[in-house]
Amino acid sequence: MKTHKIAVLFVCLGNICRSPTAEGIFRRKVKEAGLDDAILIDSCGTGSWHIGNPPDERAIAYAATQGIDLSGLRARKLSGADYSRFDYVIAMDMRNLKTIKARAPKNATARISLLLDFDPHSPTREVPDPYYGGEEGFRRVYTLVNKACDRLLDDIRKRLEGAA
Repeated sequence: MKTHKIAVLFVCLGNICRSPTAEGIFRRKVKEAGLDDAILIDSCGTGSWHIGNPPDERAIAYAATQGIDLSGLRARKLSGADYSRFDYVIAMDMRNLKTIKARAPKNATARISLLLDFDPHSPTREVPDPYYGGEEGFRRVYTLVNKACDRLLDDIRKRLEGAA
């Protein structure tokens, strides 16, 4: 059952690096815009390796340098109900986009897309997985996601204005 809010779900592979970073960034942007009563935000992974775990310590640490607290988030796996519960199901990369589309039930109502498709000026279409790298990877993820979340919020604002 869909909520009265616009619902956004960010998806990566394990839900410990990219998607919780996107969730944290977008939560702050939505709050600053005064739209936290109008937009529901969550994140998940297509894999089940990290269910119940907090985000990667490096993701938490870099987000903290930007004033974002990810420590309370916990990984979960994408479910069939997510396709109708959320208006936007947003993948970080092509691999996860393909998985999301392949698992979509026939009655799926969510708009499925890549996050960086919202940023036409992005130098890439995919948010790279920083898991096997160092701090620079987490910094790059933050930069790419931050810009794309601005455009995503613009897209949702238009949708909310159209519904008013």
